[in-house]
Amino acid sequence: MTAVSPAPPSDLDPAVAARLRRTPDGLVCAVVQQHDTGEVLMVAWMDDEALHRTLTTGRTWFWSRSRQQYWRKGDTSGAVQHVRSVHLDCDGDAVLVQVEQIGAACHTGTRSCFDGRRLDASGADDAAGADTGLDDAAGGDR
Repeated sequence: MTAVSPAPPSDLDPAVAARLRRTPDGLVCAVVQQHDTGEVLMVAWMDDEALHRTLTTGRTWFWSRSRQQYWRKGDTSGAVQHVRSVHLDCDGDAVLVQVEQIGAACHTGTRSCFDGRRLDASGADDAAGADTGLDDAAGGDR
């Protein structure tokens, strides 16, 4: 799944870059979480350069698919994210960025992009004990 990044070559550590599984347009999903509470704040996209900037500046950087440019969280809104840690998931196709969020994380003005947007999952209790035939440990859901 590795493809050319939306931007020119990056200074991202080649060992880190080699571990990434990117979308066809060169991106990985970035899940942003409040470091001390575990609250999921937002989801955005990073290419190699955005990840490099995030790892080296202490602030979150993302690639805007709609604007086709980099953006640093908080530059226009003042809702800054100070990076506390960054983790690559087991498949290399997503990163978890743990931050200290200052202000609202969502562009709508809410603390989290998931505030007030809960979907009805009335069958969730029934499905929790169901045997799906998939072995999570073996990557059956991939």
